[in-house]
Amino acid sequence: MNNRDRLANAALKLSYRRGFGNAALSDIAADAGVPLGNVYYYFKTKDEIGSAIVDLRLARLQKLLDQLDELDSPKERLCGFVQIKVDRRDELARFGCPVGTLTSELHKDPGPLAKHSTALYEHALRWLATQFADLGHRRDARSLALHLLSATQGVSLLAHAFHDPQLIVTEAARLKAWIRGL
Repeated sequence: MNNRDRLANAALKLSYRRGFGNAALSDIAADAGVPLGNVYYYFKTKDEIGSAIVDLRLARLQKLLDQLDELDSPKERLCGFVQIKVDRRDELARFGCPVGTLTSELHKDPGPLAKHSTALYEHALRWLATQFADLGHRRDARSLALHLLSATQGVSLLAHAFHDPQLIVTEAARLKAWIRGL
């Protein structure tokens, strides 16, 4: 892995645990094993680091969606999407949703980086809407996708606020029952 990638991955990890604003460049450099002075060679601004974090999150999201696309039916894929939250429930209860916390923080300053981070939700919504359309719900596919994404994001937020991963398990069971009933 090259220095730029190591810095971006360190920034991703630290911003998730501490928040983007609290992830100091010196800490990112130390975590990546790169001299602090070299950070500016790869990233001219902290926003450039933020953009690299969003790009890494997008790549990880796409990898997850590609894995879900291998499942046999739209219902299985949608349930698999929900299952991701269950599989990560302890981490979500401790640190919150990595996408939700990042986009929420970045949207406090409505600049280009905030707009770029919206791509994370738009990408997920398009994929979810495709699954609902493939189930025969073409007319309301986006609305159903928004409902599912809202529910999974909301329960992640509540699990974090209450430090209770069981909230995710309970809500996931409800969501999967809803999906199977469509």
